Amino acid sequence: MTAILATDLKQWAYCPRIVYYRLTMGAPGKPTYKMEEGRRAQEAVESLEVRRTMRQYGFDGARRRFGVWIADDDLGLAGRIDLLLEGEGEAAVVEFKLTAGEPGENHRAQLTAYALLAELRLGCPVRRGFVVRIPDGRVFELEPGEAERAGVLDAIGAIRKAVEGEELPGATVVRGRCLECEYQNFCGDIW
Repeated sequence: MTAILATDLKQWAYCPRIVYYRLTMGAPGKPTYKMEEGRRAQEAVESLEVRRTMRQYGFDGARRRFGVWIADDDLGLAGRIDLLLEGEGEAAVVEFKLTAGEPGENHRAQLTAYALLAELRLGCPVRRGFVVRIPDGRVFELEPGEAERAGVLDAIGAIRKAVEGEELPGATVVRGRCLECEYQNFCGDIW
């Protein structure tokens, strides 16, 4: 069984076809300018982050680990956490995003998936997650609560069903997303 990535859950909420194409066709999408800029910005932020205090997260004294890869065979889920904070009996996950807006449903899904994986790996609760908006450094605290966790598990099931049944999901209703999509050449019904 191919592992579903936490980023797949983010993409599923953004546009499910991206996940479908990646998992059924094995076709890597063409990285967009925005994707490449996001990677470069994240590298710069990580180099600065090691010098910052943990006060912005409320995790003073926590151990900080970047780029932590976690996989769980039972969930069939895997992913690379941008920043894992390990405190006394609790952990938190941090995602860095090159965006101007507030965290969306797609960011919440990804963060919740990381929270589930971190709990399984560390054996301690992850009650908080953070999205750091790179352009202005604003930190958004998000709670990966029961509803979010159930949503992630439902999405994992829906992804597996679509892939195994080779059922092309509907495209996003936000057509502006299609303009910068790495799979835009695959959606003949949109273009």
